[in-house]
Amino acid sequence: MASCDDVRENVKKYYGSRLESSADLQTSAASCSLPCRPPPRSVMDALSLVHPEVTKKFFGCGLPFPAKLEGCRVLDLGSGSGRDCYAFSKLVGPNGHVTGVDMTEELITASRQYIEYHREKFDYEKPNIEFIQGYMEKLSEAGIRSDSMDVVLSNCVICLCPDKRAVLQQAYNILKEGGELYFSDMYASKVLPDHMRDDPVLWGEGMGGSLFWKDLISLAHSVGFGTPRLVSASHIAIFNIELKAKAGDVSFASGTYRLFKLPKGPAVSEATVTYKGTVADFPDQLDFDSSHCFKKDVAVAVNGEMAAILQRSRFSPDFKIQVSDQQESDSEPTPQYCHLNPFLLADKLGSSVKQCSKTSK
Repeated sequence: MASCDDVRENVKKYYGSRLESSADLQTSAASCSLPCRPPPRSVMDALSLVHPEVTKKFFGCGLPFPAKLEGCRVLDLGSGSGRDCYAFSKLVGPNGHVTGVDMTEELITASRQYIEYHREKFDYEKPNIEFIQGYMEKLSEAGIRSDSMDVVLSNCVICLCPDKRAVLQQAYNILKEGGELYFSDMYASKVLPDHMRDDPVLWGEGMGGSLFWKDLISLAHSVGFGTPRLVSASHIAIFNIELKAKAGDVSFASGTYRLFKLPKGPAVSEATVTYKGTVADFPDQLDFDSSHCFKKDVAVAVNGEMAAILQRSRFSPDFKIQVSDQQESDSEPTPQYCHLNPFLLADKLGSSVKQCSKTSK
């Protein structure tokens, strides 16, 4: 098995010099993650304002843009060319702040070139964005303080990291209480065999480092997060015949999950919650994840963990929460988490590939 340092160096070379644009990737990962509903206009408008040269070198697999970012301190793991960071810069507004972290010197240098361009484009008095070279599994070494961020975001880069537990632990550490890790990534339908995890091209494409989706749940719990919430998912098509042969019977999906850092303590009681319709872009209903859609002024019963999320996160002012007198039982049977399976959700959504890589033509 290749060492962590070897994997990092291979990924650096793959993204820093070999790939000129997202069209050079061998899978549909850069274009195939479909949200349950179209993104709000504010997100699409923010993306449309990003400089085209920045967008050209975008390698992400989804749209990790949660609601209610205005005024937030945001960290983007694996910021790459900076496309998402510059969109976040618009969404957080002049009173928010965005930090992008990436290990690839070429991409950090390229992303920094457009800070002033976007400051002028957004009509900000001063920039609200910075880019730092560093490793996402070593955020403290990159100068990111503990308990300093409201939201951590990532777009299809955790699959490129060999130590995913360290990434989740670092994200947990730097989040404030009630903060959120919201990220898109590639997932495998089963635990990958060694020959796939040792292949540098499969690593560069995100396949060799893809996590078996069920393992995300146990990893999240092990570092302190609550149970992940699946937001959206799509199947990933492999265009390259050689890579397809290497994958064998392993399938891949792009999934977007949200994880919350909740305070330690006894289990929270079940609750009835009512959405006030106060989140920007969502006056009638807020689609929180693939299992929870909150309509304005409609009371909904939720379990203790969801109640805790709504009570402790940045969404607390947007809900009326009536806690039940009865606490949830700790003697529940072992959950199967079928509702967190990105492959099942992709089937349900009927996602399809819209773009192919130029190397497959």
